[in-house]
Amino acid sequence: MVPGTPFSIEAAEVTRDAEVVFITTPDDTIASVAGAIAKKGGFKDGVSVLHCSGSLPSTILAGVKETGALIGSMHPLQSFAGADLESNPFDSIIVSVEGDEKPVEIALSMASDLGAKGLTIETHAKTMYHAAAVVASNCFVTVQDMAWTFIRDAGVSEKDAWSVLGPLIEGTLANIKKVGPVDALTGPIARGDVATIDTHLNKISEMQPDLESLYKALCLHTVDVAKRKGTLNKDAEEALVKRLT
Repeated sequence: MVPGTPFSIEAAEVTRDAEVVFITTPDDTIASVAGAIAKKGGFKDGVSVLHCSGSLPSTILAGVKETGALIGSMHPLQSFAGADLESNPFDSIIVSVEGDEKPVEIALSMASDLGAKGLTIETHAKTMYHAAAVVASNCFVTVQDMAWTFIRDAGVSEKDAWSVLGPLIEGTLANIKKVGPVDALTGPIARGDVATIDTHLNKISEMQPDLESLYKALCLHTVDVAKRKGTLNKDAEEALVKRLT
């Protein structure tokens, strides 16, 4: 696609003269692919080898260091739902980097050139960093799917779901941005309204029994958030926990 760019079905033929190599395979093949390239002499001394996994540390590339390569990881903290991009998907997002000094410097420079904000993290913290991202993005989508299901059961068509729920979602996100998740909590659990939660559970059990356990789990953790906010009295807390377990 890019004139003058070397290409091959043999990765080592392309990487052999490279200053920077990205391994962008699925997570479970990163180490083996890097190892295969190294075995065929595909990494020259001092090359920076980075992978783009969010959950795996740079140390999974440790095997290639025997060739004189330096290792790191560079992960864009963004949800890429498709290839049809109308704007730069890296603009103002966080790109986390970790690893050896030279690859980290290169990755931070690349992040800046892409319009992103580089964030250096500790190698040992990579898993919890990615777990946070999964909850913030993937689990958020799952929770919204549950909300879409409930609003449909309330008689609102799917095409109108966003017009009904969207302002609430955006308002909640704005509050989280302004005061943080604990102080942004509102609603029946924050008020200690046990009767409302009981009504919800009875109706969910009737109409969407497969979602009852998820609703309970989410509400049970919300009780903990409400405790940290300081809006629950002891009686309401105990009644909610009893109903949700």
